[in-house]
Amino acid sequence: MRLGRAVLPLVHTTTATTSASSPPAVLTVGGAVLRERRRFTEVDVAAYAAVSGDRNPVHLDDGVARGVGGFARGRVVHGMLVASLFPSVIAARFPGAVYASQSLRFAAPVYVGDEVVAQVQALQIRKMALAANSSAISHRYVVKFATKCFTYEEENSLAIDGEAMAILPTLELRDD
Repeated sequence: MRLGRAVLPLVHTTTATTSASSPPAVLTVGGAVLRERRRFTEVDVAAYAAVSGDRNPVHLDDGVARGVGGFARGRVVHGMLVASLFPSVIAARFPGAVYASQSLRFAAPVYVGDEVVAQVQALQIRKMALAANSSAISHRYVVKFATKCFTYEEENSLAIDGEAMAILPTLELRDD
């Protein structure tokens, strides 16, 4: 199977601030808001439709999106494609993280060409001990995150709201 140019990296920009001379930042409840900014293109939507099998015409056909779908600005990005930014943000800052669950509420559409900012922030952190012989790491952290995605084209409107649960190998924030 040949995908050619349609498959592009989905991770573009993640941000958080730590200085090279200071100790590594540590994730805390209500602390750092981790962000990733992304603009979804026609190529991204076509690639996602091909991989997922979701070929709903509101994502692929402007006329259907405007007429039948009622989306005034045309084609919309698949909600799950936009939501894929949340595990991307977490994995970029915590290599080895395991994304365990996600709840989502789609509050507003994201249109093809829109720039979005995905944000995650720790709501709860629980230390979990591992069996003594299971690995070199003696514990992991179960973290519940608030997840939000905003569009800039609609004056910073909330597009997705939810919560995620991830198992992290450390609470130290990795710089990108």
